[in-house]
Order: sequence, then C-alpha cells, then structure tokens
Amino acid sequence: MAVPVHHLLPSCSLNPPHRNPNPRIPSSFSRREAIIQTGAISISSVTLTLTLANSPSLASTEVAPPPPPPRKQALDGICSTKSWFRFFGDGFAIRVPPSFEDIMEPEDYNAGLSLYGDKVKPKAYAARFATPDGSAVLSVVVRPTNQLKITFLEAKDITDLGSLKAAAKIFVPAGANLYSARTFKIKDDENVRTYYFYEFGGDGQRVALVAAVNSGKAYIAGATAPQSKWEEDGVQLRSAAISLTIL
Repeated sequence: MAVPVHHLLPSCSLNPPHRNPNPRIPSSFSRREAIIQTGAISISSVTLTLTLANSPSLASTEVAPPPPPPRKQALDGICSTKSWFRFFGDGFAIRVPPSFEDIMEPEDYNAGLSLYGDKVKPKAYAARFATPDGSAVLSVVVRPTNQLKITFLEAKDITDLGSLKAAAKIFVPAGANLYSARTFKIKDDENVRTYYFYEFGGDGQRVALVAAVNSGKAYIAGATAPQSKWEEDGVQLRSAAISLTIL
C-alpha cells in the first residue's frame, strides 16, 4: 500500500513564517536543508511503494470466484459404458468392462433344459464374467420372485417386493456393511421400470448390486471385488452393475 507523500511531509500552516530563531545560521541554509529532506522523504515514499507492490504477500490480487459445483449424476461414482461390449441374455442385457472374460461353464449354458421329462436344473448364473486374475467378477442371476418373497401374485415391478429399505433384507446379506442404497428408473418401450441399487461389503469383499423385476422374475446383477481394490476398480464395477437393462 503506497504511503502518500503529503502524509510524510510537515503539515502546512496558514500563519506567517517566524523569523529565524538562531541568527547565526543563515536562512538560506534552512531552505536548502528542507529541500534535501523533502527529496529524501519523496525517495523513501517511492521505495516503500515499490516494495509493497512487489511483495507477494501484500500485493493486491483479484480473488477468483469459486468454481461452480460439479453436476450430479443420477448415481454418483459411475462412468460411461457406451463403448463396452453389451451382452444379451434371456430377458436382459448388461455391459461388460474391458478385459473381462466370459467364465460361464458349458453346464451353465445347458442348465434349465429338460430332456425326456428330467427335472429341470436351475441355472446358477445367467451370465458371468471376470478379470484375467479372477479378482473381480460380474454376474447376473435370474430367480422367480416367489422364491425371494412369498406372494400369490406375479410381481411386475421390484416395488412389489417392498420398498428400497424393505427389499434390502432380500438382496443384502445379514451382517454386511451397507454403504449405499438408491432407486433409479429407466423408461423402456412400454413403461418406466424401477431398479434398486445396493452397495455393501463384508469378509474383505465389496459388492455393487442392481435388481429389477419383470413378469415374475427378478434379474440381479452383482459386481464383486476385494475391498482393497475397490478404490481403484470401484467406479468400473459399479458402472457395470448399473448397466443392467431389462428387455
């Protein structure tokens, strides 16, 4: 901050000047001394002004306005999956992250087929993919809704199984740490379908799970990885689970 020179100079008086109290010292010497002092004060003022202006801590700077808050997505912590391979199963579709491999066994594909009246063996998985090291797994299972909740009516939407909180007892294991629970809707050709999303962990594993219902069947997608890898792979796995779509 510059200090005005007039603040440093002696104040001016409107009264007439007094005589030189010491006649032995010439008046011309006093005027000369005053001129030198005035010049010295002016130089000091300029020096102080430049010093304050160049000081990084005291220099006046414009305060930039705070950045606008980031736009929230329907679900936080997900990424675009449009470029991923889309797997089409029986009544559903799901996006598969890059580097994931199909690990379905041949008996899994043949399960559910009855030959010569044999009892139908339920399929363990409708789809199953994993990373090359097997640490992260993406699975889809399909179950009749009356196996999940006793009901005499055919469930047409997941809300028929209860609210998001009530249905957590069906999809989240007892004793697991529930980190997130959300509801989202997707409009298909006929209506708007409700999906339930849960993220939970336990026993060193973390799971992102999405469930939906159609015509008495529950479609459940789960992406699993060790808790230690979730910070690195969680966004990808969560996005894969949320990509589940009922056809």
